[in-house]
Amino acid sequence: MKWTKAFQHVEALATACDGARNLPLEVTGLWLHGRFLDARTDLDTVDVALTVDLPEVPWLSAPPGAAHWANATRLSRNPFTPVWRSARTPVSNHAVVRPMLVWDASDGVRADALTALREDNADSFRLDAPSPAQARERLDAELATSLAAMRSCTRAYAEQRWKPGKLEPVADQLHAVTNGYLDLLDARQASASSNQS
Repeated sequence: MKWTKAFQHVEALATACDGARNLPLEVTGLWLHGRFLDARTDLDTVDVALTVDLPEVPWLSAPPGAAHWANATRLSRNPFTPVWRSARTPVSNHAVVRPMLVWDASDGVRADALTALREDNADSFRLDAPSPAQARERLDAELATSLAAMRSCTRAYAEQRWKPGKLEPVADQLHAVTNGYLDLLDARQASASSNQS
C-alpha cells in the first residue's frame, strides 16, 4: 500500500473515532506509531495504539468490546495493526515507540497533527522516548500486569475446559495474554543484553 493511501485510511479512522463515542468501550485516544511515521515507504499495515478508559490492558490483548468497536469503526476491515492500551498508563513501550496522537475523546480529530504528518513535519507531535530507566520501569510494570492476566486466564481456561459452551473465547484470551507476556519477556532480555554490551 502506498503511504498516501495509508494516510487516507488514518484520516478515515480518526473521523470514525468521533462517530464511535457512544459505543460501550470508551476509547480515549488514537495513536500512530511504527514505520508509517518513520518513512514514506510502501507498507502492508499502519500500526495504531488505541487507549481505553480501563485501569489496565495486558500487552497484546484486547479489552471486552474491542471487536465490536473495531467493526463499528472499520478498523478490522482496513489495513491496521492495532494494540490496545490503558489510558491510565503510558501509551509508549518497547513496541510503541514515540507515538503520535491523531484523535482523542476530548478534542476530536487532531487536524494540526494530521496536517504536519501529511507535510512530513510530524516530529514535534510525537512523544519523546522515555529514558532507559523509565523504559525498564514501564517494562517491569507491564510484565507484572501480563503475568497476573496470564494466571487469571489460565484459571478461567481450566474452569471452562470441560463445561458446556464455547471454549474459543477463553482460549483466545489466554493465547493473547501469554503471547504478550512472552513478547515483554523477550524485550526485557534484549534490554538487559544491550545494557551489558
